[in-house]
Amino acid sequence: MNFYRTTRLMLSSAAILSFASSAFALDGVDLLKKINAASTLQGSTLAADGVDVEGTTVTLKGATIKPAATPDKGIALGNVTMNGVAEQSDGGYHIDQVSFADTAVTDDGVSISVTDMKLGGVNVPADSTKGGLDSLLLYQTAHMGAATVTKDGSQVFAIKEINAHLNPRGDKSGFDFDAGVTGLMADLSKVDDPKSKQVIEDMNLQHLNGNISVNGNWDLGPGTINVKQYAFDFKDIGKLDIALSISGYTLDFIKSIQDAIKASEANPNKEEAQQAMGLAMLGLMQQLTLNSAQIRFDDASITKRALDYAGKQQGVTGEQMANTLKGLTPIMLAQLNIPELQNAVTAAVNTYLDSPKSLTVSAAPDKPVPLPMIVGAAMGAPNTIPKVIGLKVSANN
Repeated sequence: MNFYRTTRLMLSSAAILSFASSAFALDGVDLLKKINAASTLQGSTLAADGVDVEGTTVTLKGATIKPAATPDKGIALGNVTMNGVAEQSDGGYHIDQVSFADTAVTDDGVSISVTDMKLGGVNVPADSTKGGLDSLLLYQTAHMGAATVTKDGSQVFAIKEINAHLNPRGDKSGFDFDAGVTGLMADLSKVDDPKSKQVIEDMNLQHLNGNISVNGNWDLGPGTINVKQYAFDFKDIGKLDIALSISGYTLDFIKSIQDAIKASEANPNKEEAQQAMGLAMLGLMQQLTLNSAQIRFDDASITKRALDYAGKQQGVTGEQMANTLKGLTPIMLAQLNIPELQNAVTAAVNTYLDSPKSLTVSAAPDKPVPLPMIVGAAMGAPNTIPKVIGLKVSANN
């Protein structure tokens, strides 16, 4: 009697535990649905042949990214594995790590391979339409390992790794970001075009090696994006560093762009769609303002090689070519009828060509300038541009 009572109790307990397990099991289909709802801003959807759930791991079998414009030309991702998936109290999801299968494709003699792709700390919003930081699909870390491009058996391009970070602020007012591409290599010695090949050899650009780095922040309220650094640093060439700050790039602004793109794609009349899209972009541009901008180049010997090459084409030395450019600069700028800018640029060019170190062009207006005002000035009164945006040019500082 006790045996049967014990058996019934065990079976009942097992049934209860089984019910509880199924009740709290992850819904992989719902997860995929919410990922797509939040990622429509990128103009693509994530599809899968199947969704497997095992504990806190969700695997998308045969995953494919399908661009909205060309859904029939998807990009195959293979299996995508999501580890440490947890449903949040609001219906959203947190994913500890998303891992992508290594990729290797070959087409017309060109082979591309990408390894060790993963995202960390991914937050999938329950409702991507409510606005604010919680409505965005965000990751905390992104990583890609070695990537190579091989043509006819020879490696022509490679990247050692890419790393990126997003750091949401505690008050949810925005986030800081940074990214870096290291070990970037390009072999230009394999270029087939004879003219291009000769230029590459004359300027000693057969093998490029460098890094790319980015960092900045985004304040959601005013929609202010500050790109503090966007640098391309290549050995024996130089470092090009771009900084930019604009306001008005809010979530509402992004949604308006998204709506305009959807309307354009839905219009069967492509010419009419392009015109409507252009008008929509002009209207949206009025919401953006320029706070500041800067472009700086630090030379690492490319200037001298460029002068020598240009001089060779004209039958003169690199030094003579530099002197020619110094003489032409004020003549060319005189056509703009902006004496102050003409003098500043001429002085900067002379200083730089005499001793190439750095050249900087910056815009620092007294107060933020709406982009339409800048466009209007460029079209109607270009000589006012320097004052409108606070344009300055300098060298070797």
